[in-house]
Amino acid sequence: MSCTCSPQSLDGLVSSWGALRHLRWDSPFVLPHWLKVWWQELGSGADAYVREVTEDGNVIGIAALQINEGIASFIGGKDVTDYLDFVVAPGKEQAFFSAVLDDLIRQGVREFHLESLRHDSMAMTSLVDLAGGRGYSVSCSVEDVSLELALPGTWDEYLEMLVPKQRQEVKRKLRRLYEAGDFQYRTAEGGGSLQAVMDVFLDLLRESREDKAAFMTERMECFFRSIAVTMAEANLLRFGILELDALPVAVVMCFDYNDSVYLYNSGYDTRYSSLSVGLLSKVLSIKDSIERGKKRYDFLKGAEVYKYRLGGRENPIYGCRMCLK
Repeated sequence: MSCTCSPQSLDGLVSSWGALRHLRWDSPFVLPHWLKVWWQELGSGADAYVREVTEDGNVIGIAALQINEGIASFIGGKDVTDYLDFVVAPGKEQAFFSAVLDDLIRQGVREFHLESLRHDSMAMTSLVDLAGGRGYSVSCSVEDVSLELALPGTWDEYLEMLVPKQRQEVKRKLRRLYEAGDFQYRTAEGGGSLQAVMDVFLDLLRESREDKAAFMTERMECFFRSIAVTMAEANLLRFGILELDALPVAVVMCFDYNDSVYLYNSGYDTRYSSLSVGLLSKVLSIKDSIERGKKRYDFLKGAEVYKYRLGGRENPIYGCRMCLK
């Protein structure tokens, strides 16, 4: 059976996403909605290479890449996109990647620079072997780690999963917060309040750490605001807001996708550092996820100590270089 590799647009992918659910969309970061916003707000200096691969008229995969001076890489920079990958129908990996590689070579692409690859990504499990089998030079190395947590059925079961010292610390910190005043943890998913929630979130993000304040440039703020609107419209956005005496003291920004919750970013009021409000906002986000029946809590990239203390388990994140000669 022959495959056809045809140009597509990000707008076209957004419009046709509902008809492409048979493909393996493994994370929110490979969805057309995400890719379109990233390209509009942060993409520059490269040509978009978006291809739809069909086999006998059926779509078997999507490649969303950018090409710069003969080097192909994913649309979506690793500074704001935790996982990157191709989108392929199960069982069609070899046909898809063969078609994409042949088309890239015809386009004059000499190298692949692929980043933010999970160990179970399509690129790692299928493309690497196929490229090596063709005699291409392939080099992969661990560039980072992400941490994730398999969620149990109840909050009490989660606490029992923690090592005794951390279990007691979580309980102690929650008790101290309760004693400090009237606290509540509420969620927001968009709607008319989204702009106000984003204002609070960005203020607390900048307040919480100097490196986050430096990262949140005007351009990056535009990206965050645009991605929040887009993901809210797709029913994938969930903010968790920790309030003490009606004052927001910590906010987490999450993506709620399939059975998983992705902790994308967070911020807190440093005046309340002694109450561990930053950590507790994550704890309460985990509790909320358990109560809603979610199966996995993904802390995403970065080896911050709190992720281990809250039960996260490491997954390696790879970068790969391929020479298509």
